[in-house]
Amino acid sequence: MAKWHIGVIGGSGLYDPGALDDAQEIAVKSAFGEPSGPVVSGTLGGVRFTFIARHGAGHILSPSNVNYRANIDVLKRCGVTDVLAISAIGSLKEEMQPGEFVVVDQFIDRTTGRERSFFGDGIVAHVPLADPVCPRMSDYAAKAATKAKANVHKGGTYVAIEGPQFSTRAESLMYRSFDAQVIGMTAMPEARLAREAELPYALIGMVTDYDCWREHDSDVDVTDILKIMKANGELARETLVQLANVLPQTRKASPIDSVLDYAIITAPPNWNPLLKARLDAIAKRLLDKKSG
Repeated sequence: MAKWHIGVIGGSGLYDPGALDDAQEIAVKSAFGEPSGPVVSGTLGGVRFTFIARHGAGHILSPSNVNYRANIDVLKRCGVTDVLAISAIGSLKEEMQPGEFVVVDQFIDRTTGRERSFFGDGIVAHVPLADPVCPRMSDYAAKAATKAKANVHKGGTYVAIEGPQFSTRAESLMYRSFDAQVIGMTAMPEARLAREAELPYALIGMVTDYDCWREHDSDVDVTDILKIMKANGELARETLVQLANVLPQTRKASPIDSVLDYAIITAPPNWNPLLKARLDAIAKRLLDKKSG
């Protein structure tokens, strides 16, 4: 049994410093480069939360320029036990309307230019990813959003595109043919990296638009998206308050906590010492055990 420590990845306006007890802004260094910015850590309803703004303060980083590895590495260094990502998404289904929340459970990764793994030459690892989100955290997130009075859809496949441009109409129609429900630019490789870091990951997507598959609609309008995001901001903040309330007092172990046990296939004598040093937070539990 252990205490919860929830890492939250979202916009810089997601947290209200006045609502956090013992709030501190901390610059944490990563072995994988510069993270998006400092973290803000504090307690909410007796639960430790640590926030990082995915796009940096003032939204200065495009989706392709976010250092996803550094952000996850920093959260791991802070002692986070689980991750809740909150992000804007487009809807590929009529029934998932702007202003509503979707607790995503699957991904189709169409990104092309991002670092996808902490591991590589010198230490090779293959983590299982058939079910890329944590069902337990996703369930708590859905309950919390419902208690916050959001209209919540539980389950949905998220198409992750490279961006920063929105889809063409032909692409949007193609993604609908995949039987995907929503589309966005940031969940991958974020979810992959969280799994490699042995961090259970859940994602709440806030629907801001219908992408561009509806032929009678005009193209995606950033002004409209920002209006919806602002309206959803309070709901997202209240969801975090409710999450603190729905979490059990103690955290039972998750299978994801030890997913690296059978994922690293490079024998310890062959480990690259430089890569091992970089993995001092991500895989410390296992590296210490295997090299002991």
